[in-house]
Amino acid sequence: MFRIGFGYDVHRLVEGRQLVLGGVIIAHRVGLDGHSDADVLIHAVIDAVLGALGSGDIGQHFPDADPAYRGISSLVLLERTAGLMRDMGFQLNNLDATVVAQEPRLGSHIPTMRENLGLALGAEIDRINIKATTSERLGFCGKQEGMEAFAVVSLFAA
Repeated sequence: MFRIGFGYDVHRLVEGRQLVLGGVIIAHRVGLDGHSDADVLIHAVIDAVLGALGSGDIGQHFPDADPAYRGISSLVLLERTAGLMRDMGFQLNNLDATVVAQEPRLGSHIPTMRENLGLALGAEIDRINIKATTSERLGFCGKQEGMEAFAVVSLFAA
């Protein structure tokens, strides 16, 4: 059996928070606001995996009203999601994700992000693709009010 899932996430940029993307702390003057570490990339990936599994969304599995998830690393949440994926008899075939951010430049961080996601998902790095783009200064991402991420995964029965 083969399944495909799509994920999307968005977070506002605020002062006083670290910027964490793909499990990488990136030096920047602002960070993403959220209950966990607000890693918009990993949140989109989690929703894509859950979508492929037909298992709801990130808010159902890791609700922001639960204090257990306050400040938690999104990599931990992704590892738990990968455990569910394996328990349901699936493995990652491939992941393709895009982060939309006007700043900072993310290209030099993408190899580490790929490694982090591959480790969390139990997949070889050549099955993980991450891209970064700007929105050409249009919309909330272009005005540096927030960041968004999109992810598509394909899973296969193990």
